[in-house]
Parts: sequence; C-alpha cells; structure tokens
Amino acid sequence: QGGREANQVSDDYRYQDGNYDAANDGYYRGGDEPTQEEDAQSDVTEGHDEDDEVYEGEYQGIPHPDDIKEKQKKRAPAVADEYRDRADLMAERMEDEEQLAHQYENIIEECGHGRFQWTLFFVLGLALMADGVEVFVVGFVLPSAEKDMCLSSSNKGMLGLIVYLGMMVGAVLLGGLADKLGRKQCLIISLAINAAFAFLSSFVQGYGFFLFCRLISGLGIGGTLPIVFAYFSEFLSREKRGEHLSWLCMFWMIGGIFASAMAWSIIPHYGWGFSMGTKYHFHSWRVFVLVCSLPCIASLVALKFMPESPRFLLEIGKHDEAWMILKQVHDTNMRAKGEPERVFTVSYIKTPKQVDEFIEIQSSTGTWYQRWLVRITTTLKQVWDNVLYCLTAQYRMNTLMLAVVWFTMALSYYGLIVWFPDMIRYLQDEAYESRVKIFDEEEVSHFTFNFTLENQIHRNGEYRNDKFIGMKFKEVRFEDSLFEDCYFEDVTSSETFFENCTIISTVFYNTDLYEHKFINCRLINSTFMKEKEGCHIDFEEDNDFLIYLVSFLGSLSVLPGNIISALLMDKIGRIKMIGGSMLISAVCCFFLFFGNSESAMIGWQCLFCGASIAAWNALDVITVELYPTDKRATAFGILNGLCKFGAILGNSIFSSFVGITKVVPILLASSALVGGGLLALRLPETREQVLM
Repeated sequence: QGGREANQVSDDYRYQDGNYDAANDGYYRGGDEPTQEEDAQSDVTEGHDEDDEVYEGEYQGIPHPDDIKEKQKKRAPAVADEYRDRADLMAERMEDEEQLAHQYENIIEECGHGRFQWTLFFVLGLALMADGVEVFVVGFVLPSAEKDMCLSSSNKGMLGLIVYLGMMVGAVLLGGLADKLGRKQCLIISLAINAAFAFLSSFVQGYGFFLFCRLISGLGIGGTLPIVFAYFSEFLSREKRGEHLSWLCMFWMIGGIFASAMAWSIIPHYGWGFSMGTKYHFHSWRVFVLVCSLPCIASLVALKFMPESPRFLLEIGKHDEAWMILKQVHDTNMRAKGEPERVFTVSYIKTPKQVDEFIEIQSSTGTWYQRWLVRITTTLKQVWDNVLYCLTAQYRMNTLMLAVVWFTMALSYYGLIVWFPDMIRYLQDEAYESRVKIFDEEEVSHFTFNFTLENQIHRNGEYRNDKFIGMKFKEVRFEDSLFEDCYFEDVTSSETFFENCTIISTVFYNTDLYEHKFINCRLINSTFMKEKEGCHIDFEEDNDFLIYLVSFLGSLSVLPGNIISALLMDKIGRIKMIGGSMLISAVCCFFLFFGNSESAMIGWQCLFCGASIAAWNALDVITVELYPTDKRATAFGILNGLCKFGAILGNSIFSSFVGITKVVPILLASSALVGGGLLALRLPETREQVLM
C-alpha cells in the first residue's frame, strides 16, 4: 500500500524547470506521462538532483529545496532591475559588453573575410563615393550657374558653403540616429534624402529653391560618412580592420575623379539641354548635377539587399536576428571558399543588459501626430544623451583631442583645396590681363562690327554711323570715347564697360548692355529697346578646363597615399600614421611659397593631397575604434560635423587672401597641421584593440 501511495504521488507531481503543470485528473504534472520504466524507478526512496547527489528519503519527482532556491536566485535580478541603482545596471552592462567584444571578435574570425565583406565593401563604397561627389559638385557648376541664375559674389559664396553647412548638421543628427535606429536604416534614409534633393536641384530654376535643395541634399549625404565606417567596421576582424577601412577610403577619391571627369565632359557642351519658352532652361550644368546623383541611387538600391549590423543588433538585445546574420556571413564566405560543409559552431552570443527603456505608446492613446511627436522627442533625447556621454570622464580627453585633430586637419585641407583653384584662376587672370590690346584715338565710321572683340581697351575713340550686329564683347572697355548715330543689335557682353563716354542718337536693340555697364557716361537722344532678359552663358571659359583638370589630378594624386596607408595601417599603427602624415603635409605647405606659376601650383597641390590622405584614413579608423558600439556613429558624427565646420572656416578665410598675399594661408595651414599632428601622437593606439 505504501508503494502504491508513493507511486500515486510520483504520478501526480512532476517538476521541471521550476514549473508545475496540471494533470488531467486535477493534479499538477511537470511534463509528459511517465513511461512504465520511469514509473517503476519512482518507487524507490532515493532521488538524484542535477549534480547526481543522493538524498535519503526523497522521491525523484519532487524537487530538492536547494534546487528551488537556486532557480529563484537566478530569476530574482530580472524582477528587481527596476529597483536597482542605475550605476549598478550600467556597471553590469559594461561587463557584459566587454565579454561580448571578445566573443564577437572570435565569431567574426570564424566567419572569415571573403565574399560577403567584399560585396558590402562595394555597396558602402558607392555611398562614400556619393559623399566625395557632393563636395565637388557645387564648385564645378558655379561658373555656369552664376550666369544662368544671375548670381552675385555673395550668392556664389553662400552656395559654396551651404553644402558644408548641411553636411555638418546631417553628420551629427544622422550619426546619432544610427546608434538608436540601426546602421542600415539610417544609411538608407541618408542616401534617400540626398538622392531626392540632388535630383530635384537639377530642375529648379530659382536661386533660393536651388540653395534649399543643395542644403537638404548636403544634410542627407552628411550622415553617410559616420554610418558607413561604423557599419563596415562591425563586419571586420581586428587584423583586417585598419587595412580594409583604408581601402574603403579610396571611394572618396573615386568620387572626386568621377565628378571631375563628368564636369569636363558635360558642362562645356552648353547645347546639351533644352528650353521651354523663355523662362525655363535646362542647360548642360544641370545635366551634370543629374549625373552626379547616380552613385547615391546605385548605393541606395544595393543597400536594400544587405543585412543590418549584427553587432548593433546584439547591443539592443536582438540575439536571434544577429545570430542569423552572422550565420549568413559565415555560410556566404565558406561557399565562396569552396567549403560549404563547414558548420557555424556558435550557438549562443552574449547580449548586454538592456538599460534604456522605450515605452511604446498604444494606438488608442492620443492622436497619431501626438504619438509620433512622443516617439521623435524620445529618440532625440536618447541621441542627445549619447552626445553628452562622449564628453563623460571616460571619453572626454580622447574626444577633445580628436576634435582638435579633426578641426585642424579640415581647416588646412579644405582651405587649401579651395585656395589652389582660386590661385590658379588669379594667375590666369594676371596672364590674361598682360595680353590686353590697347587702341588709342581710333576713328571708325560707316563700319559693321559682326565679330567678337576680346581683351581690349579703346581710349579716346570716335565711332560714327557704325553698326554692331550679332557680336560679342568679352573683357572690352571703352574709355572717353564718342558714339554717334550708331546701332547695336543682338549684342552679348561679358565684363564689358563704357567709362566717361558720350553716346548720341544711338539705338540699343536686344542687347544686354544694361545701365550699370555705363559708368559716368552721357547718353543723349539714345534709345534702349527690348533688352535681353536673364543671364546668359555665351563664352566657354578656357580656364574652366584647367580647373577640372586640377581637381582631377588632385583626386588622382591621393592614390599612392591611399595604397601606402592601407598597407601600413596595421603595421605602424594609427597614431604614427596621423602624426607623420600631418607633419609631412605641413612641410609641403612651405613649398607653396615657390608656386609662382600654374604648373607649380598644380604640382604642389598634388603633393599636398597625396601626403595628407594617410592622416584622413587613420583618423577614420581610430575614431571608429575608440568608442563602443552604442556610441560609435554618434561620436564619429560629432567629429565629422566639427570637420565640416572647419571646412567652412577654411574656405572663407583662405579665399579672402587670394590676390593679396600667400603668407597668411600658408602659415595658417602649416601651423594648424603641426599642432594637430603633435597632439595626435598623444592619442591611445588602438591597433590591438577589439571593437567594443
């Protein structure tokens, strides 16, 4: 009878994983119905716990009290997290992140480096190429756009700086969002904004709308740089990271070459376009703007087929999604290597404790825009908290030193990149003015001018009963001259002025000789009929070809520096690469004192660009490696935004000294590079560091 009662107890109570389940007879069961063999074993009066220790007088189906206490202890922290101090939770999370960093490094090494990384390399390279194109677009279209849109000097300057302003805001905002919403999603948003507004800017006619489109386009492309490097680095192992991030930087160079080649082959062909009436004109420079959006569109389409960063997914607790992506990386690489039978051996990956809370609002709560407003403000607050975290005691010194290095590098590089073409134009203008032809006291009567007059000065001349029909004036100046009974029809002029002239009984029909081109002149019985409206591009600037060539050679000259930095990045380290490159670039600046010709300026520009690119590559790598995953894109965005601010200052300061002096730009650039290079040597070396 005692045995039957024991059997009954064993049948009615089964314990498994700390839970009791009800049996069909009204009692609780822990699992499936016991087999006959298990039923017989339950009759004994000795039980075994998980460690196979024997306890006298216990039934196998009843849990030991110590087991219950242990399981309750394991469950206790999850319940009590809301009552724990945040500092304790953050300390536990940091411990988890350190364990994850080393485990993730081993997993990436197991996945190998192969087809998947190279595919992602080219997809993200197109996005980086779009960033390089964006920097050059406005500079190439300005000579044409200023005449097409009647731009003043101040408007041209604003158009040149507005892209950098948008990129500065976009880097901070979209870089911060990438640490909260994901690398892939934010990169898609960034590229979509850039592609949409770059495409739209090629069609708009007004200056204000064009300026707005380039601003938003710059905001979109500004987010690509911090996201691309954070995204790609999280698929690379420690021994591959420095080299392959440096190879990725080559696409920025390719973007500059692409923009230069397209400008050279498209913009001078002014007839490549169409007109709709007299108000809408789509000239060749607009075709160029349209073509320059192609790398961005191509990257946007290809990115749809790439996965999210598994390191980011692990950071936010999405273990299963991250595991599936890592398995995809492993299987893709193994199949490409001819080893499809290799099995992904990882079964569990450590995920950090989740501290941040995002409360999802129910659909019945408030209106739709109130719910979205709460979501947006909550996300922006989290981004702002990340920004402040980069200035906490743990990262403050590294952030400040990196900020100075980024700023000094940008001030010198972008300032000189603008200064070189401006100086070449200035040297060309000086040479052009030296070839001017001067005509004194000429008298011309009853003559028809139907050809181009260029680079001439006419002083004290007399023109009676002359006709100027279907002709062009380029850089022509009439001083103290007399025009009597003359007729001007269908005349186009560029940099042409009449100073202290007397104009009697003369008719101007369908010309662009406007009032501001007559300086201190007396007009007697003269008539202006049907003046040309708008601005017109009537002369192909010969020096524009040289500017395209200068930009092309400047972009191409960084190729040796890119190759050297990629091969040596993991051998000599990031710090020596930054310091050495910046100091060599500073030395190159001093040779600019000897640049008194166009060819000399082009040569020194190529040398400077080639020497400085290694510092840029190493800065990108060390910025990625110094910050943890949940702050990486935010920190990169802050520093890159500061870089664009330095570019704005450099452009403004250096261009103001063109034609005045070379001393200030050269000394400013070299001293900034020396200071930044020496400070960079105090940064911590990250060559042997796992990605936190």
